[in-house]
Amino acid sequence: MSRPREDILGQESGEDCHVIDLMGFSDEILLHILSYVPSTDLVLSVKRACRKLATLCLDKSLTHTVVLHKDYQVSKDKVKQLLKEIGKEILQLNMAGCYWLPSSTIDHVLRCKNLVKLNLSGCHLTSLRLSKMLSVLQNLRSLAIDVNPGFDASQLSTECKATLSRVLELKQTLYTPSYGVVPCCTSLEKLLLYFEILDRSREGFILSGQLMVGESNVPHYQNLRVFYARLAPGYVNQEVVRLYLAVLSDRTPENLHVFLISAPGSFAETGATKNLLDSMARNVCLDALQLPKSWLNGFSLLQHVKFNNPFYFSFSRCTLSGLVQKVINGGKDLKSLTSLNLSGCIHCLAPDSFFRKAEDDIDSSILESLVVSCCNLRHLNLSAAHHHSSENLGKHLCQLLARLKHLLSLALPVCSITDGAANADKPPMQSVTNMLPQGFGKKARVGVQTYSRSVEQGHAKPQTSVFWTLLESLLLLESLELIGSNFSSAMPRNEPAIRNSLPACSRAQHVGDAEVAAISQLTYLRNLTLAQLPNILTGSGLIRIGAQCQHLRTLSLANLGMMGKVVYLHAFMDMLKYCKHLRDLRLEQPYFSANAQFFQALSHCSSLQRLCIISRNGTLQSDAVMSFMASCLEVIMCHMFTGESLTACKNLQQSIVRRIKSREACDCISYLSNYVQDCLFLPPPSG
Repeated sequence: MSRPREDILGQESGEDCHVIDLMGFSDEILLHILSYVPSTDLVLSVKRACRKLATLCLDKSLTHTVVLHKDYQVSKDKVKQLLKEIGKEILQLNMAGCYWLPSSTIDHVLRCKNLVKLNLSGCHLTSLRLSKMLSVLQNLRSLAIDVNPGFDASQLSTECKATLSRVLELKQTLYTPSYGVVPCCTSLEKLLLYFEILDRSREGFILSGQLMVGESNVPHYQNLRVFYARLAPGYVNQEVVRLYLAVLSDRTPENLHVFLISAPGSFAETGATKNLLDSMARNVCLDALQLPKSWLNGFSLLQHVKFNNPFYFSFSRCTLSGLVQKVINGGKDLKSLTSLNLSGCIHCLAPDSFFRKAEDDIDSSILESLVVSCCNLRHLNLSAAHHHSSENLGKHLCQLLARLKHLLSLALPVCSITDGAANADKPPMQSVTNMLPQGFGKKARVGVQTYSRSVEQGHAKPQTSVFWTLLESLLLLESLELIGSNFSSAMPRNEPAIRNSLPACSRAQHVGDAEVAAISQLTYLRNLTLAQLPNILTGSGLIRIGAQCQHLRTLSLANLGMMGKVVYLHAFMDMLKYCKHLRDLRLEQPYFSANAQFFQALSHCSSLQRLCIISRNGTLQSDAVMSFMASCLEVIMCHMFTGESLTACKNLQQSIVRRIKSREACDCISYLSNYVQDCLFLPPPSG
């Protein structure tokens, strides 16, 4: 009788040796491992490996929810086969953003007769196809769709309307003025609206936001608990959302507890909106609130509205003085608050009726009260403002924020992380001049410092760095943004093209490579944005981030160092060699040369899916781009806005499309050149 293999190995090596067999794990552990595998791979590949995996891959915990969102490798045939095999088991199906799948793919959703939640945002969907599908999905309670030009609610069948009447949650993205399917959803509790309507049609005709008021179905909002509206720039979007709000102002739902409106630029109040705010102050008790800045500036809502257990406040770009004091001193219990957005609130940390200048220090006692009252914050945004701290010991903004141990995401202006007014009197290049030898000897060249390619020889911890100490206390932070107060992107998203930016800040001139190196402490960092850091000299801190932040998924860099030259390029290329898991890269830098060396370094990012380069007067090498696309097989979006000629861009685009036809999601690849420089102020393609 033969002996087990492990016994033989044990005798030969003189010690016990155990062979690890994956199938020897418990079903619970295997199910947890399989939960990270895409559904298409589970059902179409892994299930066929052995009998045990065939059983586990069909477990309800894996088949009840199918997510195809951002699964760029999935094809129409895979979706068809997947829904054929497990369609009856699926309760939740998320196909959001599957723009590359043909509209006929939606027909196979009919196999999922037990669906409770369906997300088709970004998919090609007509009124007739929607009607046919919803007529079968009688158990549906949550729906997300796009409403495109040509949508006709009169084409919806009686069975479809019956299904919609039972829907409790609706997410609707409007690309044309319409109520969509809202009039049919008579039981709505949660309504999410995304307004992406252009002011002009493709033919150049001016669009109107007027709708038939009789279609709004006023009584159907009475079960509403959550209302959210996000507007892209444009007058028509404001017109249409006012019609939705007019219904709410006429009869405000008593159970409303979340009311959020995100609107870029100016969004003037009307009589209907004032009536709505008055009614909300009298009749509802909110848990989350976000309003356009002009509505907050001229209305005393914060003193009158009632809050139950608030978890989300957004006062973005509100210029009301003493804003934080009004929130804290209202006698509200804010320990339940988990998310607070004070972006662009330049006076929020100043006393009431006091308009501080950009160079003035914040009132540290107000920030300290905020930290004590909102001790469980997980998300905090203080960007787009000047928040300068005094030299009082223990009262620096970074020292106070270090008490928020639960923070997962943080956005700060660059000038807020300096060590105080003492640094403001020192020239930014003082550290360079101190390195020069004194007396006789070989003259040292004054200019951009060289950096060490060794990670171990990077920046050591500065003895008095409050920013380093802050990040030491927030080791669980997943998202970090450091953005200059006067930064203005050439391609903003959901922001007006012309914006009033704040003045430049002298304190930001002292934030450079050492502060960037401090970010490398954040082991669990997933998303990083650095914009308008003028004192970046070598970019050496980027290398440490790449080497130590191995969970980094999204990286956005904009206007670092000198504008006339990309001084950090070599360090940035060394950083990319470590970024094996990076998926999204956005680089905005004038005069950037996307040459062969850059794309060779970028090829190390084997998981990269989306690349966006915005560079006025920048250049690119077509051969290098082709080699990069051939080596990085996951890339499905490549947008470059540079100074190359239109002919060169078109030829490059055609070459890429011909070579990578196997990537069905790659139809979004585009290249724009100098002839559309004015279009840099338009929102970029969504990808």
